[in-house]
Amino acid sequence: MGTTYESDVVAWADEQAQLVRAGRFELLDLEHIAEEIEDVGKSEQRELASRMAVLMTHLLKWQFQPERQSASWQRTIKEQRKSLGFHIKQVPSLKSKLGDSDWLDAIWSDAVTMAINETGMGEFPELCPWLIEDILSNDWLPTSLH
Repeated sequence: MGTTYESDVVAWADEQAQLVRAGRFELLDLEHIAEEIEDVGKSEQRELASRMAVLMTHLLKWQFQPERQSASWQRTIKEQRKSLGFHIKQVPSLKSKLGDSDWLDAIWSDAVTMAINETGMGEFPELCPWLIEDILSNDWLPTSLH
């Protein structure tokens, strides 16, 4: 044993797990273990944010490009909602993010940027016009503006 965190994080992680299982706590790299544990939470939050942004992007496209609405978009919306629900069920502490207006504003900004890039359109609402309950509801789609 003796792989450093910086030289090979996977080998390091395996060694740290072996040390824990062997009860050799005095040999643990506690600082890097703490960082890795924090990163797990950040990774889960990034996953939630990414899925939410993809969902909102498709809802924007649905609302602002009704002539292009397709089964593919509906499938993506359904899949993202299902994945979000599963993710929150697996990591219940993430549910608080859905009520965090600053977090939702950041996700909205990402979704608008993706919608602009995907549609070539430049005019989308500055603030999210939808309720989080609607966004996550399997039975809801935004009304077309045209």
